[in-house]
Amino acid sequence: MSTQNTLHAEILGRGFDFDYSENWIGYSLVFMRVTMGWVLFQGGITKLVTYLDADPANNWTAAGYLANAIPAGNPLAGFFASMAGNPLIDILNMWGLTLTGLALILGAFVRWSAFWGAVMMLFYWLAALQGGLLAGLPLEHGWVVDDHLVYAFLLFGLGAFGAGRILGLDARLEKLSVVQNNRWLRLFLG
Repeated sequence: MSTQNTLHAEILGRGFDFDYSENWIGYSLVFMRVTMGWVLFQGGITKLVTYLDADPANNWTAAGYLANAIPAGNPLAGFFASMAGNPLIDILNMWGLTLTGLALILGAFVRWSAFWGAVMMLFYWLAALQGGLLAGLPLEHGWVVDDHLVYAFLLFGLGAFGAGRILGLDARLEKLSVVQNNRWLRLFLG
């Protein structure tokens, strides 16, 4: 049986009331968390597998993108080009995507993972900025809002809701005595 509730929220000084179903919110959070986790995990694990290929010619690296694919006029082009060829950037990218995705799928350390996943997505969005008449707008994959910005906001929402507590490991982790004795650890869970 679905429980109906009314939520009151104040946003920008205006009050809003709306009815919602706890069950459907729970299902949607689990589906969004696992789906977003899979997108990130798949992106990371495919990079990791090709990075570890025995033939160095097949190894994945972000160097080509960072050095050559940043749109002309991007105000941060020099910053991104300076990272090209840095193996730490490749490792952070591959493992960041893989581990963030895995954490979301399992529902473990969701707030921590969602935060860093959103930071990664904002960096990807910044890399798409263009110059010229429409300075600063990433237009190749959407007008201002592209998939990376959508992912960043979705990750923010998953962390804000504490989506790891619903059919995730965070619900169990929060019951551990180390978390109960150190309530600040809950900032990473949820």
